Amino acid sequence: MRLGNLRPAAGATKDTKRRGKGAATGLGGTAGKGHKGKKARAGGKIPAWFEGGQMPLQRRVPKRGFKNPGRVEYQIVKVGRLSAAPAQAVVDAAWLRAQRIVRRPGPVKLLAGGELKTALKVKVDAASASARKAIEAAGGTIELQTPKPAEGTATS
Repeated sequence: MRLGNLRPAAGATKDTKRRGKGAATGLGGTAGKGHKGKKARAGGKIPAWFEGGQMPLQRRVPKRGFKNPGRVEYQIVKVGRLSAAPAQAVVDAAWLRAQRIVRRPGPVKLLAGGELKTALKVKVDAASASARKAIEAAGGTIELQTPKPAEGTATS
């Protein structure tokens, strides 16, 4: 037995219906498409979004506001969350992810909130002025990195 000799079992397959090939086929004339109308014509498919002529959903719902496609969405970290780091440690996105302070990749913004007693070297994408003061008051330094725009957003 060879691969080229394999055939389906008897009765396992049926011949395709040969539409529009004459009255003897049982599907002659209109070929099962009924009489006239869009669906009887060649290429007469109704798109999935068509609602039978009633006002489409995307036009019925109210439109409000504006979604900025170039918006950079930061993950927020409070200064107090950094107190888990040892003194003189470098706190960057990789460290924050390892400590599960931030969960997803993307730009990180540091905000004031809580106390910091140890001097740290912090590398984040953005920081508030009060968060910067809190880091420097504890004897640490802060370095800002420019955030990369998210994929698929317009840059100009």
